[in-house]
Amino acid sequence: MSYVIPAPAPVSVPVVGRAERFPVNRVYCVGRNYVAHAQEMGFTGREPPFFFIKPADSCLVVEAGQTARLPYPSLTQDYQHEIELVACIGKGGMNIPADQARQHIWGYAVGLDMTRRDLQGEQKKQGRPWCIGKTFEAASPIGPITPAADVAAQIESAEITLAVNGQTRQKSDVSKLIWNLGEIIEHLSRAWLLKPGDLIYTGTPEGVAALQPGDVLAGQVSGLTPIQLQVV
Repeated sequence: MSYVIPAPAPVSVPVVGRAERFPVNRVYCVGRNYVAHAQEMGFTGREPPFFFIKPADSCLVVEAGQTARLPYPSLTQDYQHEIELVACIGKGGMNIPADQARQHIWGYAVGLDMTRRDLQGEQKKQGRPWCIGKTFEAASPIGPITPAADVAAQIESAEITLAVNGQTRQKSDVSKLIWNLGEIIEHLSRAWLLKPGDLIYTGTPEGVAALQPGDVLAGQVSGLTPIQLQVV
């Protein structure tokens, strides 16, 4: 097949222990899914889950053992980190029951939902979409994917942390998700047809804060390959 302009290269993520890579379709993000983070954002309680979508090319793929260059984005004076567990969909579907949802997860990875917080705040005040605050180049860093079978027994109680310049800023565990992995997929699949290759960023714990050029980020979820980046 030929195209009138060059076709974009597919986005893919390395898989631990495999030569094959995981192709990315869509990127879904869950908002305010840890109680303490919801509170630091000015909200409380178990509100119904809500989602926003990023394009596949917002992914900054971090190879194992490398420190990726994370570009400081334009227009913002408040560029913030959000460490997240990423669930990677291997089998699609709609209206997936929570108790069957884990059958649809191919693997897990460490990810970051980067945010231009000042731009997001401006849009919230005006009742406008958050796109400019959440979607931009390299807004969705992600590390290598570990097959679900290798970590299924521990992932839902795994520790999740982010350090900046060696100082811990975010620390929690996945068991503190307001909406767990099964519930997230159940709600998400009511609204959209999930497809193989979809990534679900499951929410961030408390401790989100601003970054400056030169900062080094180290993100971890127990049992998964950690990621490291430097803001440039």
